[in-house]
Amino acid sequence: MSVSAVAAPQVVPQHDEGEKVATRRHYVMCPPEYFTVEYSINPWMDPDTPVDTELAMSQWQQLRDIYLRLGHTVDVVPAQPGLPDMVFAANSGTVIAGKVLGARFRTDERAPEAEHFRRWFSTNGYRDLVMPSSVNEAEGDFAWTGSLLLAGSGFRTDPGAHPEAQEVLGVPVVSLKLVDPRYYHLDTALFVLNKGEHPRVAYYPEAFSAGSQQVLRRLFPDAVIADAADAECLGLNGVSDGRNVVLPREATGLARSLEKRGYEPVLTDVSELRKSGGGPKCCTMELHAE
Repeated sequence: MSVSAVAAPQVVPQHDEGEKVATRRHYVMCPPEYFTVEYSINPWMDPDTPVDTELAMSQWQQLRDIYLRLGHTVDVVPAQPGLPDMVFAANSGTVIAGKVLGARFRTDERAPEAEHFRRWFSTNGYRDLVMPSSVNEAEGDFAWTGSLLLAGSGFRTDPGAHPEAQEVLGVPVVSLKLVDPRYYHLDTALFVLNKGEHPRVAYYPEAFSAGSQQVLRRLFPDAVIADAADAECLGLNGVSDGRNVVLPREATGLARSLEKRGYEPVLTDVSELRKSGGGPKCCTMELHAE
């Protein structure tokens, strides 16, 4: 499994057979300069567990370097003191075709992050920006497939945020219910491998309600299904550009499954960041162009 360079951006139909084609992506990240675990707002967080902020910064830098080597663009939002989870930039906005739906966090500890990202969007030319009225933890619970916005609820984002996202972003929304508190955000249990009219996802079925599992089977009959071992290392918190798939290094079973489908897994160490329940996707907001 290796990181390969990406040439010019290309968009082609994706199929089970044949070579997968990467498309250049535009990401937003925030360094873990003040990262620590000083409170517990999900089952992964234990304030009594020592945290190595320097190691977290090194792991974050390695993730950013992977994106750059793959030919992607990465914008960096400055970290703010007193906001240790600001590194998890995916929770701070959903952007599709220049339209931005900001975040409204459920917990008091993370609530101030939303305003810092709102200012970043505003100063970087995003004029079509709406801050939500419902609790909405952005790409933590919203996954854009290129044709549908998959929307999670159950632990963080309110179900009422789903129709709000549809109105603001102008895209169809499919609601999915999470039932296992370890998978408190949609992006801990599902990620998009290919965007477009016929998207593909990878997901862990047991994280979802019975009805949501039925919906996922109907929508994505060719999905890559993860097992418990890969879910438990947050292997579903991955980032794909259509060919290269960035995963936590422990997600070896999922990596093998992806290789069989023609993808190129790129494994990276996010062990320190996982102490707050985060992985590659949690650290990565995508500015979706289409």
